[in-house]
Amino acid sequence: MSDAISYEVPWARTHQFDPPAVFDSLRTERPLAAMTYPDGHVGWLASSYELVRKVLADPRFSHDSEICHFPVTHQGEIVPTWPPSPGMFIHMDPPDHTRYRRLLAGEFTARRSKELAASADAVAAEQIEAMRAADGPLDLVTGFSRPFVLRMLSEIVGLPYEERERYGNAPTLLHDPDADKQEVAAAYEAVTAFIVELVEKKRLEPGEDLISRLVARGELTTEEVTNMVILLLFAGYETTESALTVGVFALLHHQDQLALLRAEPEKLDAAIEEILRYLTINQYQVYRTALEDVDLDGVLVKKGDTVTVSLPSANRDPAKFECPEQLRIGRETAGHLAFGFGVHQCLGQNLARVELRAGLSALLRAFPDLRLACAFDEVPLRLKGSVFGVKSLLVSW
Repeated sequence: MSDAISYEVPWARTHQFDPPAVFDSLRTERPLAAMTYPDGHVGWLASSYELVRKVLADPRFSHDSEICHFPVTHQGEIVPTWPPSPGMFIHMDPPDHTRYRRLLAGEFTARRSKELAASADAVAAEQIEAMRAADGPLDLVTGFSRPFVLRMLSEIVGLPYEERERYGNAPTLLHDPDADKQEVAAAYEAVTAFIVELVEKKRLEPGEDLISRLVARGELTTEEVTNMVILLLFAGYETTESALTVGVFALLHHQDQLALLRAEPEKLDAAIEEILRYLTINQYQVYRTALEDVDLDGVLVKKGDTVTVSLPSANRDPAKFECPEQLRIGRETAGHLAFGFGVHQCLGQNLARVELRAGLSALLRAFPDLRLACAFDEVPLRLKGSVFGVKSLLVSW
């Protein structure tokens, strides 16, 4: 198609917290725009709230990694397709996806996540004390958000935090499109070997953790359990750490909203939902491939066409949210798509909310004068990769 936009267009951010400006015109003029993918495939880009939900909810669209076209490159190279690995259910369709996901669903219910609130508060408090001991200025990523989220995830899953050097860096490398390919491959191989070793240990000496419970079911191979754990680690670590850090960054920049939250701390849950909507850190690698011809609002998406959906654009759609470009604590955020939609909606979203609540609450209570220790425009951003974030966030108090 001669009017197809390049896959590189939706990356062009012009502001720290806003999606690329091109989405404002696309939502109005071409909410389903033809887009040329890195491998030459001409598929689609969905930018409106309505269309994004339709695609993600429609079983005629697949997330099978063997048939999709990736909307990004890695170090300028095309990302190849591959058959889904046993247990790596994020790249599967029902019924296989359903079977694996069901084994984990009980671990991440709202009730189960609320039971972890006290533990999250305790871990956050310990990290606050570590911040005080280090004194400021301090990088909030390495000094609070990253160790807090990794400690929580490790405790729940059954990963030994004292051995975090064997698994903690791999997710960061995987989400970095500029990381050395060989380094990424080596890190993935190393973390896989470590988790295989851990799963076998849990078979002999089970504990009170997710890995032990998966092993105890007796229906999964070591490969399946390993891949499920890798998926939880890679999907649940960088995302929550980034949401927490960039959420603080956004509040420090929007001083009126920060003052409102300090004056009315009971609005913290509402603030978290608005931060999730406003930032939408899962920024670009959400895509589905049509299993048959599909009519999307009068546009024919043919079998085999891949549709990339923009969650950040959908969450800034004025047809759904009033003045969506503004961070407004207390606005109606019901239905936001920060965690996706449909059968692949984020499994760990309830846990993420618990961690965000504990982390933000601890920081706001402990440091009433928390502030940036550098200029707003000097905060280094992570603009590429599937997760939007900051490389570091210097703060003082």
